[in-house]
Amino acid sequence: MSNKLVLIDGNSIIYRAFFALPLLNNDKGVYTNAVYGFTTMLLRILEEQKPTHMLVAFDAGKTTFRHSTYKEYKGGRQKTPPELSEQFPLVKELLDKFNIKHYQLDQYEADDIIGTLAKQGNEQQWDVSVISGDKDLLQLVSDSVTVNVTKKGISDVEAYTPSYLLEKMEITPEQIIDLKALMGDSSDNIPGVPGVGEKTATKLLKQFKTLEEVYEHVEEVSGKKLKDKLINHKEDAFMSKELATINRTSPIEISLEDLVYTGYHPNQVSTIFKDLGFQSLLERIGVEGESEEEKAELEALDFSIVDEVSKNMFTGEDALVIEMLVDNYHKTPIEGIGLVNHSGAYFIPTEVAAASKEFKTWAEESSNKKVVFDAKKTLVALLKHDIHLKGINFDMLLASYLLNPSENNHDIPAIGHRFGKKGILFDEEVYGKGAKMKVPEESVLADHIVRKTNVLFELQAEMEKQLEDNEQLELLKELEMPLALILGEMEHTGVQVDIDRLEEMGSELKERLDEIEQRIYEIAGERFNLNSPKQLGPILFEKLKLPVIKKTKTGYSTAADVLEQLENEHEIIPKILLYRQLGKLQSTYIEGLLKVVDKQTSKIHTRFNQALTQTGRLSSIDPNLQNIPIRLEEGRKIRQAFVPAKKDWIMFAADYSQIELRVLAHIANDEKLISAFKNDLDIHTQTAMDVFHVEKDEVTSNMRRQAKAVNFGIVYGISDYGLSQNLGITRKEAKRFIDRYFESYPGVKQYMEDIVQEAKHKGYVTTLMKRRRYLPEITSRNFNLRSFAERTAMNTPIQGSAADIIKKAMIDLHEKLLDEKLQARILLQVHDELIIEAPKEDVDSLKEIVPAMMENTVELNVPLKVDYAYGSSWFDAK
Repeated sequence: MSNKLVLIDGNSIIYRAFFALPLLNNDKGVYTNAVYGFTTMLLRILEEQKPTHMLVAFDAGKTTFRHSTYKEYKGGRQKTPPELSEQFPLVKELLDKFNIKHYQLDQYEADDIIGTLAKQGNEQQWDVSVISGDKDLLQLVSDSVTVNVTKKGISDVEAYTPSYLLEKMEITPEQIIDLKALMGDSSDNIPGVPGVGEKTATKLLKQFKTLEEVYEHVEEVSGKKLKDKLINHKEDAFMSKELATINRTSPIEISLEDLVYTGYHPNQVSTIFKDLGFQSLLERIGVEGESEEEKAELEALDFSIVDEVSKNMFTGEDALVIEMLVDNYHKTPIEGIGLVNHSGAYFIPTEVAAASKEFKTWAEESSNKKVVFDAKKTLVALLKHDIHLKGINFDMLLASYLLNPSENNHDIPAIGHRFGKKGILFDEEVYGKGAKMKVPEESVLADHIVRKTNVLFELQAEMEKQLEDNEQLELLKELEMPLALILGEMEHTGVQVDIDRLEEMGSELKERLDEIEQRIYEIAGERFNLNSPKQLGPILFEKLKLPVIKKTKTGYSTAADVLEQLENEHEIIPKILLYRQLGKLQSTYIEGLLKVVDKQTSKIHTRFNQALTQTGRLSSIDPNLQNIPIRLEEGRKIRQAFVPAKKDWIMFAADYSQIELRVLAHIANDEKLISAFKNDLDIHTQTAMDVFHVEKDEVTSNMRRQAKAVNFGIVYGISDYGLSQNLGITRKEAKRFIDRYFESYPGVKQYMEDIVQEAKHKGYVTTLMKRRRYLPEITSRNFNLRSFAERTAMNTPIQGSAADIIKKAMIDLHEKLLDEKLQARILLQVHDELIIEAPKEDVDSLKEIVPAMMENTVELNVPLKVDYAYGSSWFDAK
């Protein structure tokens, strides 16, 4: 067999991928989990099967020729979630990039297309491989046709040949149709014979071979009940057989010759991978940079390697690059320094700069204007050498981020290439990456650093002009750059950790885990490895007889989602769930934090990423201090270990109350929302009253919880599917909530319609402070890409404005603390919350200053409200 034909059931595999993987989205907010799962499977198929011919078949629509036989065919299926349906066009676009044919036929299903082509391939004795998650296709199995059925998600596949099918299911391929006729199929709403399951159907077919023979010898069937059911539902059985039979002579307009597969070009595929954010798959398809021959020869650059810093090297308007090979600048040495101005270009070795009074004097003089890349990193790196950098006039990283928030790469070479500066290599080309990363010889290092500094120097004016044209120069100079310096100080200061308390919590957690473990063994009546699903599964589903929710290749699934469904079935389940949650706290947070504490100072120095999210929110890494869990009491207690750096100091926490909903009220100018906030009503109670049509005293805690989910969900374009998942209700109920919400708050609905139209007209949306988010997909012909962009258009002005407000509040508060000559200092920002440490005697001042600065940082149609508390640790302040 020289020809290898691979036929993929597109709908089945995409559905499998969607429900097997958590919801993922790329940096544009487009959901990609189904596409990602499908792509990983596709790559594996191409690698393992090496097809010469290939097709992915899709269903054409909801109505097929089978509906004329039985109009309820596939009835009762839930509507496809928009988060999934929006990914189908992306899969088809991906297939085009792979040069793989895809096809659908009106009134027919993917099964019929596959069946027809498999039959043609079989007749020509081709090697045919079918891939699906649907066992209906097992009727196609023959000596030439193997049907591969996905088992667990999409990663585990079972290959059915005639012999394997007989061994596994005790029937032949031809009997698969009769099996379906007898047992029916709830997923396709095929009725079959009520009460006849797979075991009974298989037994009948082993005895009588076909459905027709079953009915010819129906009097010989043992068991009166079964015989009666068969007789009473004969018509259903034969109709079910007709419905289950794949049409292998469908009027398709493609032939086997049309399906020739010659492979794909990695660079063509890489474009869509990059767009979808599939970075991990780029290496898998072997995408590399330009070959040595393709790289342009870099023109020689004239610069000096200095062994002593002199005054005349500086002009008062200088570009400065502090080069570090690894992102974590708290723990990474400076490899060298670049300096470029109108007078010349210089490479300053780190030890020369660190020992130079001239360099320190220049760096610390605020009247000397510096153009830098990443002011925060530059500030922190130089502080380690006791150089307090001042006079930063431009930050290229932040400028690039504001101009191109959807770009993932904001390093100098990438920015240079985007602006047409090709005379510079990417860092990986000079240093390598991963384990291969190393510092080159000084001449190569110096050349690269000076080239980067030169690009920085040359692009300042052009980037500032673009920002000015976008009305964003003020956003850079008055918000992002001052904030970068404050964040730099916060990171350098670090947060004090009570290591003894953290270790003590670890011991307490260990004791608690041991107690829970022992209790689980008592309930189970035996000891076993609690962390082994292979041992836990039989305990739960065989010994304790709990209902089996899901099976895996290795046995019973004991995944969190499975156990959560069983939580009320047996007292052991809540114990196991708690054991797992506490175990994660122990390993990820207690042990994780202890690993990153500076052993000399007992402080943690997180890094705030200011140029990552498209909404403008800050993120925290190495470690992420914005993500310490607070749902469990044990998780909240971890904050007890975060304490003031000095004796007789306190931790002061202040956070905005429902800032995003207040911003929504302002932007949407919704009278009812504005009135609720002006009258200081509980907004979730108010929403519950409106959505459920009840009086205030009739609002239950569950109603308020659901209203809260609606409040926070709807403004981010959540679908009825998303809301139903959040609340554990039906999609119909979720849709009713959403409709009632919009009836109650018409201004919000109008805002959402208007902002989408504005985005279509301009191509972007802005926050209150002119931060932009570009939405090129907003006018796409592709419905799914367009709807993603529409949701993003609704969300960004709200979330982005809230992020801008707290950033401005940080700047205002920082300046006020300096003006008042208070020792208090901001330590952390956790989204809507600021954590401050201060001497106890400053508390009364902070009670006045902090809310005043945060609540009055901007003027909205509704009041901003700040709650605050303080104590001897972060935990006590909350």
